[in-house]
Amino acid sequence: MRPLHLCLAAMTLLCASLPSGVSAQGMPADRDAIVLLVRADDIGSSHAANLACIESFRNGIARSVEVMVPCPWFPEAVRLLRENPTLDVGVHLTLTSEWENMKWGPMTCAPSLVDSEGYFFPMVWRNNDFPPRASIQEAAWKLDEIERELRAQIERAKLMIPQVSHLSSHMGFTGLDSAIQAIYSRLEREYGLQINTPVDAKRFNGFGQAKTPEDKITNFVNALDNLKPGLYIHTEHPGMDTPEMRAIGHKGYYTVTEERDAVTKVFTSERVKETVRKKGIRLIGYNGLRTNH
Repeated sequence: MRPLHLCLAAMTLLCASLPSGVSAQGMPADRDAIVLLVRADDIGSSHAANLACIESFRNGIARSVEVMVPCPWFPEAVRLLRENPTLDVGVHLTLTSEWENMKWGPMTCAPSLVDSEGYFFPMVWRNNDFPPRASIQEAAWKLDEIERELRAQIERAKLMIPQVSHLSSHMGFTGLDSAIQAIYSRLEREYGLQINTPVDAKRFNGFGQAKTPEDKITNFVNALDNLKPGLYIHTEHPGMDTPEMRAIGHKGYYTVTEERDAVTKVFTSERVKETVRKKGIRLIGYNGLRTNH
């Protein structure tokens, strides 16, 4: 039997192969090609998020998902991701626990990163919707504890999920301090999870100001129709209208269910998928932008 680490490495390399029409620099090999990377965030955070992210891949246009390792539904996410080995996976490094009725904390001993109940702080930056000292920014965080926690999350994800290709940060905590960003960049290199995102890659925001799922789909289709050749990246949070997700929220954001259920409806819309086909848009994951092919 082959050693586990060799099997995982082989599967990771297989999943990291370049998709058709994308160069080693991450840009379309064909100058007339339209390449779209649709990223679904927060798999592992809830059962509803797990189902929605997988549905957005199996029956939709998402090609990359970001997994939250410390969260309560991570074990189910692992099983679902193993059942879908061609789905690109990023480790969505997590240092916050924002929801009121659902909490998680660090995998390591990190007293500078938790509140009085032992959970991650809700926010990265001070937020007026929350009481004082509810953010990492307001805490006396320690760099060595942050690095140890990030390492633990990366190593657990790589051990459990063969197709992990990259890192990302939940709620953008790397912007809090240049020293944290430096650790993040070093861990990318150390674990071979660097992504070569071209400087001229464009952010794709297909929803506009639409409120209803139907209007979001219409706006998304129109935005796809107007795409010019190039590489585009779209990031959103799929969810489902379930009792579980209806119990998730926090002050200033109690519309989680409606907004995230609408994302899933857009990603799996027949109109959206047909537009992608007719327009000849190539869907990729971050594994198509890896620097270490």
